[in-house]
Amino acid sequence: MRGHIRKRGNSWVIVAYLGRDPQTGKRRYQWQSVKGNKKQAEKELTALLTRLENGIYIKPTKMTVEEYLEQWLQDYVSSNVRPRTREDYTSKVRLHIIPELGRVGLTELQPSHIQAFYRKKLESGRIDGKGGLSARTVLHLHRILSESLEHAMRWGYVGRNVARLVDPPRAIHKEMQTLNADEVHKLLDAFKGTIYYPITYLAIHTGLRRSELLGLRWRDVDLDMATLSVVQVLLTLNGGIVHFQEPKTHKSRRQVSLAPSVALELRKHKEDQQINYMMTGNQLTPDSLVFSHSDGAPILPSAVSHNFVKIARHIGLVGVRFHDLRHTHATLLLKDGIHPKVVQERLGHSNISMTLDTYSHVTPDMQRSAAQALEKVLSRERPFQGAN
Repeated sequence: MRGHIRKRGNSWVIVAYLGRDPQTGKRRYQWQSVKGNKKQAEKELTALLTRLENGIYIKPTKMTVEEYLEQWLQDYVSSNVRPRTREDYTSKVRLHIIPELGRVGLTELQPSHIQAFYRKKLESGRIDGKGGLSARTVLHLHRILSESLEHAMRWGYVGRNVARLVDPPRAIHKEMQTLNADEVHKLLDAFKGTIYYPITYLAIHTGLRRSELLGLRWRDVDLDMATLSVVQVLLTLNGGIVHFQEPKTHKSRRQVSLAPSVALELRKHKEDQQINYMMTGNQLTPDSLVFSHSDGAPILPSAVSHNFVKIARHIGLVGVRFHDLRHTHATLLLKDGIHPKVVQERLGHSNISMTLDTYSHVTPDMQRSAAQALEKVLSRERPFQGAN
C-alpha cells in the first residue's frame, strides 16, 4: 500500500492511497493532519498504512470533537451507564471538555491538544473562576475523555485513542482520618439527641457507605437474627432529586452481621421512629427507610455530611468526614486481629487486595503481631537454646 507525507504550514499531512472506488472508478485517499516534525509524520504514516493493510479503514470525517462527544453521550452514555454516572459524564463533557477541545476536528485531535487542556484546567479550570481544578478532578476528566475516544476507535471514527498517549496528572493521595475508641465515644455522645445519631452509630458499627445507609429499608434489617442486607443505595441527582438504585458491584450487595448491642439500638430507633411517624399521621411499613425525617421523607446525603462535619468540628475533630467512619470501622477491626477477608466482606470491597491496599497503614501492626504469634508457637514447641 502506497502513501506519502507533505508539509502544510506548521504541520504535516500524511496521505495513503486506497485504490480506485469499485463503483465510480475514482481514486480514493485517506489523509490525516499531524503536528510535529517530519519523523513523527513518517511514523504516523507507517501506522496508518499498517491499519489499512489490516483492514482497519477509518472513513474520513469532518466531525468535530464536540459533535462526536454529543453523539457519544446520546448513543452510548444515555443507555449504558447509571443515572448518577450519566449526569456526571454529561456535566464534565459539556462544562470542561467541549469548551476547550470541541472545535478541534475529531481526526485531528493530537496528544498536544489534550496535554495543553490538562495544564489549563490545573491552572484555571474552575467554573467559578477561582483557580484551577485538583489533580484528581483532571484525572477524572482524562478517564472520561479516554473512554469516549475508545468508543470512537471502535466505531471507526479514529484509528487510535490519542488520550492514551498523554500522561494525566497524578492525584495527590490524602491520608485518611480514623478515630480511636475514645474519639468514637466522644463523637457519639455529641450526636445523642439529634436525628443523625442513629445513622452515625450504625456507620461506625457496620462500615456501610453513606449511600448504603440512606438506602436501608426496614425490610432489609432482621433484628431477630441481628443482620442487615445492602440491596439498594440512595443517591441525589442535579436539583436534589432522590434516586434509588442497586449497588454498583456484586460484592457491594451483601449481608452484614450486627452485634447484639447494635441490634438493640436499632430496635429502640425503630420504636422512636414509629412514634414520630404516628405524630405526623404516617405509618411505618417494611418499605419505610431506616433513616428518614418524621414524615418519611429521605434524608439527603449532603445534609448528613454537612451536619456531621459541623458537630465533629465543634468537639475538636477537625477534618473528619462522615466517610471516615467507614475507615474507622475497618481500621479498628484490622488492628484487633480480625481477618482481612472478613473486613473485605463487611465493607463490600470487590477483592481482598483492595482492602489491604486501602488500609496498608495497619499492616505494619499486623506484621508485628504475626511475628510475635509465630515466636509464641515455636517457643512452646522447642525452647530457644542459643548458640553453643
